Amino acid sequence: MNSAIDLAAAPSKTKMPDQPAEGGVSMPAAAMNAEEIAEFLHEVFPQAFYPGCGLTIERVDYADIRVRRHFQEDYLRPGGTISGPTMMELADFAMYVAVFSAIGPQPLAVTTNLTINFLRKPGHADLIADARLMKVGKRLAVGEVTIFSDGADEPVAHVTSTYSIPSDG
Repeated sequence: MNSAIDLAAAPSKTKMPDQPAEGGVSMPAAAMNAEEIAEFLHEVFPQAFYPGCGLTIERVDYADIRVRRHFQEDYLRPGGTISGPTMMELADFAMYVAVFSAIGPQPLAVTTNLTINFLRKPGHADLIADARLMKVGKRLAVGEVTIFSDGADEPVAHVTSTYSIPSDG
């Protein structure tokens, strides 16, 4: 399987280098890296995540990830815009990867809520989703996803989502 990381990925939208957290507190290391998550997804969801599926995991840090949905004409709806379900799928995928980055391999983690705000018409380009978990508890993970058209500065959608984390027992 090819690497799940696109080394030519665009820099962060803020164009600022990563900085340590204020007060000297550092974030924990990611529970799984991009390659481990990609291999795991290919193993447990081969029907959805496979070479050529159009999804790429570009960056994984603890509770902070970036994924990409490669543009295909099939994603366009009448009016020439990328369909809402395509963006919702990307947002849900981004949250799933973010959850794995924080808690490790847990295929039974499921979406309990996803709210999307469509902000502007996306361009005919790849979609990039940046996901960040705001809270990771024993039973729930809450996060947000911002979706951009590749090469655009303004987001095309903003998502908040909650995942249920099954108990270990």
